Amino acid sequence: MHVAANVRYKVGELDLVMRDGATLVFIEVRSRRSLGFGGAAGSIDHRKQLRLRRAANRYLLERFGQQSWPACRFDVVAFEAGTANWIRAAFDAS
Repeated sequence: MHVAANVRYKVGELDLVMRDGATLVFIEVRSRRSLGFGGAAGSIDHRKQLRLRRAANRYLLERFGQQSWPACRFDVVAFEAGTANWIRAAFDAS
């Protein structure tokens, strides 16, 4: 279920926020014309992951405050050479 799109903070941007049952899913969408240089999924390096985690933390604080947060995960939708690849739990939420 779609929750939000293009959520922007100074620390980073969340392309999509969705629900998968009780889990809140933060989705990064990437596109590359070719698979060279690691492709779309490979472009999400440690620094980008950190920015996504910081933006997700900001989002969670705004929506839930200090109360218990829902389970979360980070997915990636990588469009490479005209093919979509959905990667569930692409990297750790911590």
